[in-house]
Amino acid sequence: MLLWINGPFGGGKTQTAHEIRRRLPGSVVCDPEHAGFGLHRMLPPELRGDFQDLVSWRQGVVEVLDLALAQRDGVVIAPMTVTNPVYFGETVGRLRELGHDVRHFTLLAERETVLRRLRERGFGHLVGRVAGKDTPLRRESWAVGQLDHCLERLREPEFAEHLWTDRTTVARTADRIAVLAGLTLAPNRDGALRGRLRRTTTSMRHIRFD
Repeated sequence: MLLWINGPFGGGKTQTAHEIRRRLPGSVVCDPEHAGFGLHRMLPPELRGDFQDLVSWRQGVVEVLDLALAQRDGVVIAPMTVTNPVYFGETVGRLRELGHDVRHFTLLAERETVLRRLRERGFGHLVGRVAGKDTPLRRESWAVGQLDHCLERLREPEFAEHLWTDRTTVARTADRIAVLAGLTLAPNRDGALRGRLRRTTTSMRHIRFD
């Protein structure tokens, strides 16, 4: 089974994916964004647009996820924002055509909620003091610019199942996805402090400056 977790940038996809992986034995996170940033690094800076526009990204994501799903028994989790219906069909739709059990979920939240999460993402204040005031916010600024489009587009029926996350925790969002997918997660035994530290660690591991 593939769990594709969609949503706006800063909407909690990566945190939710890693929470599911932590509590679901045998599962693995395969992040399509890694392929995109690898392709970016191959290009001169002036040619680096949206890597989803590259056919090589869309085909590569399908090839890698198809391989992971075919060669292992555990659940594969892919946290990735996709708002273009054509690209959605060429990735999520294509994987379904190949015979895989793909469960797609879109995490949604009000604009103010996502903006707050973007400000907090990546332990931004601490990194800013070390690397320079604007350094950790470059990608967040791009995400803010995409936010209204993402929220509008992802509300469309083709991007269901929709899960609103404004008033719920990462752990509870993971629980909801598991129930809808027919999976059983191990109990969440994190207290408030431990959960926050875990989420901060996950954020810091996914900070990118390019």
